[in-house]
Amino acid sequence: MDQENQKPKLIIRSLYKIFGTRPATALSLLKKGKSKQEILEETGQTVGLQAIDLDVFDGEVFVVMGLSGSGKSTLLRCLNRLIPPTSGKILLDGIDIASLDEEELREVRRKKLGMVFQNFALLPHRSVIENVAFGLEIQEIPEHERLKKAKQTIEMVGLSGYEESMPDQLSGGMKQRVGLARALANDPDILLMDEAFSALDPIIRAEMQDELIDLQNALNKTIVFVTHDLDEALKIGNRIALMKDGRIIQVGTPEEILTAPADDYVARFVAGVDLTRVLTAEGVMKPPEPIIWLQSGPRVALKLMEEHGISSIFAVTRGKVLMGLIVAEDAVAAAKAKKSLEEILITDIPVTTLETPVHDLIGLVATSQYPVAVVDSCRRLRGVIVRGSLLGALAASDESNEKEGGA
Repeated sequence: MDQENQKPKLIIRSLYKIFGTRPATALSLLKKGKSKQEILEETGQTVGLQAIDLDVFDGEVFVVMGLSGSGKSTLLRCLNRLIPPTSGKILLDGIDIASLDEEELREVRRKKLGMVFQNFALLPHRSVIENVAFGLEIQEIPEHERLKKAKQTIEMVGLSGYEESMPDQLSGGMKQRVGLARALANDPDILLMDEAFSALDPIIRAEMQDELIDLQNALNKTIVFVTHDLDEALKIGNRIALMKDGRIIQVGTPEEILTAPADDYVARFVAGVDLTRVLTAEGVMKPPEPIIWLQSGPRVALKLMEEHGISSIFAVTRGKVLMGLIVAEDAVAAAKAKKSLEEILITDIPVTTLETPVHDLIGLVATSQYPVAVVDSCRRLRGVIVRGSLLGALAASDESNEKEGGA
């Protein structure tokens, strides 16, 4: 995601939550540098959140993770004011949710926020389609319209044919699909998911993670997803916020969290992760330089290869769309025979995408006689992977595992 040119969809500034009857006292002690435990012992007040500053961008899956008691679910529930924050701002498209009155808050919840809970929260005496349409019913959408929308959303989550089934006739995974469909039926700006897959068995949980990724690719929703599971966070998150004691310790992409932990706590949290399954081609590729325009001649190709000490060069169009590879031996022969680059272009070359995990590249790099080209969705050349860069990633993974084993 190109966040440099985006305005945040959700802006959180100086957010605090104190549980107890003397929040002002606890806030004062926090500002004096007292810890969460010290405040609990001195005042009986529990610090749920402290000094939370976050930006969430349109269309990203933003994962909030941490151990039990870290404040992750409290943060999520403050976003729709199921838990009222003690102080701070929560701006959704410029609207401060923390300052809305009850009627304004109901309107925002109905139209801008969708919630998926861990325990499904289905209405037991309503059918699948009635559960999915429930939010639309509250908005007083006409029955034929809300049932049509509910049916479309049920199909979207893979439950066609179960419209008239009752919740007690469904498996856990199916119930969670109903919960997800109900949240999506309102077409919310932001989807809030609180440990949504934690109650599912591992196989169903993995399927739901894949389902969410597929839905996100199709719908491009803004999702704030709470989990305590690092593997889940790494799998679905565009960015991750790691929490401890009600504070944000680090925010970053999965690769940033793994390769540049902010402190020892984060380093211990991610220790033992197989980096080759998380690092992607984008993280280990080298710049694709030099390159040559396909309209250039073989002598230009030879000059570039000589200057950079390489034996092959990628050929692209003016728009940097990858066309193939030119190797030195063929360029020498073409220069003597006055042939064009197009006549000696090798098109059967290894190509991968930016998102491909390093683990999946090992066999490709090992068996190919050519460098691996990394392209985007428009087949524009973005980088190149050679054995050296891949071996570096593998060495980093091995070093991480060795440190964990010695700990």
